[in-house]
Amino acid sequence: MNKEFASLGLNNALLDNLESMGFKEMTEIQAMSLPAIIEGKDVVGKAKTGSGKTAAFGLGLLHNLKVKRFRVQALVMCPTRELAEQVALEIRKLGRGIHNIKVLTLCGGTPLGPQIGSLEHGAHIIVGTPGRIMDHLFRRRLDLSEVNTLVLDEADRMLDMGFEVEMAKVIDAVPLDRQTLLFSATFPDSIAQISRDVQRNPLQVSVEATHEATSIEQLFFEVEEPHRIKAVAAMLSHYQAESAIVFCNTKIACQEVADELTKLGVSVLALHGDLEQRDRTEVLTRFSNRSVSVLVATDVASRGLDIKEVNAVISYQITPDPEVHIHRIGRTGRADAKGLALTLCTAKEVPRANAIEDYQKAKIKWTGIQALRFHANRLIQPEYSTICIDGGKKSKIRPGDILGALTKDADIDGDDIGKINVTATHTYVAIKTRSIKRALKQVNEGKLKGRKFKARKLS
Repeated sequence: MNKEFASLGLNNALLDNLESMGFKEMTEIQAMSLPAIIEGKDVVGKAKTGSGKTAAFGLGLLHNLKVKRFRVQALVMCPTRELAEQVALEIRKLGRGIHNIKVLTLCGGTPLGPQIGSLEHGAHIIVGTPGRIMDHLFRRRLDLSEVNTLVLDEADRMLDMGFEVEMAKVIDAVPLDRQTLLFSATFPDSIAQISRDVQRNPLQVSVEATHEATSIEQLFFEVEEPHRIKAVAAMLSHYQAESAIVFCNTKIACQEVADELTKLGVSVLALHGDLEQRDRTEVLTRFSNRSVSVLVATDVASRGLDIKEVNAVISYQITPDPEVHIHRIGRTGRADAKGLALTLCTAKEVPRANAIEDYQKAKIKWTGIQALRFHANRLIQPEYSTICIDGGKKSKIRPGDILGALTKDADIDGDDIGKINVTATHTYVAIKTRSIKRALKQVNEGKLKGRKFKARKLS
């Protein structure tokens, strides 16, 4: 299998940009799907998060784009705003060697006004969530009559979230004479049916979700049902992971676990489908910038997240689908780092554990939970806290503006400032706890870009 990008016949602007980005060769999913994508064939691909599938369909739609034709030529549907924003950012990076490409993001949970204004100015590529795309479509703000490439990204999760009707209505508005690319982490019967309904003789490619035993240490613990939460707390204090995700099968369990761990002194937040978009953004920002140590999440809520350096994954409950379990533990041990995957198993869940063993074609390593003891003083507390500033991209705020104000005006050591995440309307800054008061005082009493802004600490 030829893995050189030069073998694909991509235009020179894309090839030169790939080289500048340090892309040496294609990933497995890219090598299997890109030749067919560039030829204009339909493709259905099964691949986990982090496999490089965004670059696969992104390069394909950019290669086929007629930049001088200022019409919507490609549509990418994603299940969540976070994933849509990640995909749009990746496409912009891949296409920065081609001048005047406009990528527009249309997602729920954000104001309609700015999106309406952007649509009036036109776009080449639309990336968004099904509900918001359908809304603009039915209000005649969005014209999809010239779309030649339709991408359904994380299609299985869009179905899990109940977007089937919205997806169908949007797809009906796209010309039949098009290329359709469908990517999914899992391949249930419902995805096979969608492929049959919307694709023409698609090439099927699959990259199996397995993990090297050398990068992820996987342990299963026998536990009785009433002792699950205490067992999780014991794991967190024993293994002292700086960053851990605890997976639950339901939203109710997710919130209960987070609440109980909070009582025990764990730095923890919950992520599930009942959260408002603003709360979801803040939870993800705080976890990714290391101002909270533990994220308790459902599988549905966590799909598509790009969070690096997760030291441990704990399965509070075993998922019925062994493939989903493999995706869970794939959150750790990335980029040559060592990872820890810990799974709690009651007597009733043993058949599920056996199914995982069969799926991964490797024996499970069992150990006793009795050897682990919870010690509150051994819990890892985050070094950072997060401040939220009520201004973002719309206020022309850039990370450099924040960094300058805090290091020069407030005399905060640069090492005390972590990740700076600027969204459309807010800016989130990770600050070492010892410098929080000075940072808040500077923003609230000083000026950014010649203007006054308010800031608060997230807690």
